[in-house]
Amino acid sequence: MTSVARVTAEAESAYRSFVRRRTAVFFTFFFPVIIILIFGALVQTQPTGGGLFAEAPAYYVPGYLAVVVLFTPLSRVGSTVARHRDGNRFEKLATTPLTRVEWLLAHTLVNVAIIGVASCIILGLVVVTTGATIVFSWWLVPFIGFGVALFCGLGALLGRIADSQDGVIAASNSIALPLLFLSETFITPALLPDWFRPALNLSPLTYFARGVRSATMPPGGDPARDCLVLALLAVVFVIAGAYALPQTD
Repeated sequence: MTSVARVTAEAESAYRSFVRRRTAVFFTFFFPVIIILIFGALVQTQPTGGGLFAEAPAYYVPGYLAVVVLFTPLSRVGSTVARHRDGNRFEKLATTPLTRVEWLLAHTLVNVAIIGVASCIILGLVVVTTGATIVFSWWLVPFIGFGVALFCGLGALLGRIADSQDGVIAASNSIALPLLFLSETFITPALLPDWFRPALNLSPLTYFARGVRSATMPPGGDPARDCLVLALLAVVFVIAGAYALPQTD
């Protein structure tokens, strides 16, 4: 069996496992919808009004996308690793030709597909509910793909470090919540203290937000640099996450 065949088989298995978990399916798509309805439709933006949500609606598109790009891979991959450890699945996998890199790549591809669909729904809802004027750029594809891959790798690391599925959820939320609001998504750098602004560059989600904003917010910009940084970080985290996966339990 070739490497492609092994990855495909594991990806199919991971997809079926996701579909069977109806609660996971529901909240993967429903949670970002709630965020959009609260911040976009109820709170609404007030351009030039000052304070939070003072930018044009299109400014917050990266934040809405970041909800699924960040939370879903962290919790799903982290929980899967923890669950496999509890069930001694990695010990069984060690007797098969499937490598750790192939295992993580298969689960990453499933997450990319799922979150890609969720992102399309999010973009449509943002336009309909907030009236945002956005550019549907092809740059969204690599940004979402690299972003999901990066946080899949981080999720694998959390799954190895945490001692249980509950520990993974707690750790992922502790990391994801600060990143979501301190990565140039919903809070503009101008609202943060001067001494803290350089720290925004330490968040990988910052490069996702900047790049998506450059690609989708008229008149647009050049997202190539941010995409390159995100791609390099994704490679680093995927390799680290694959290496962290246990060969035996």
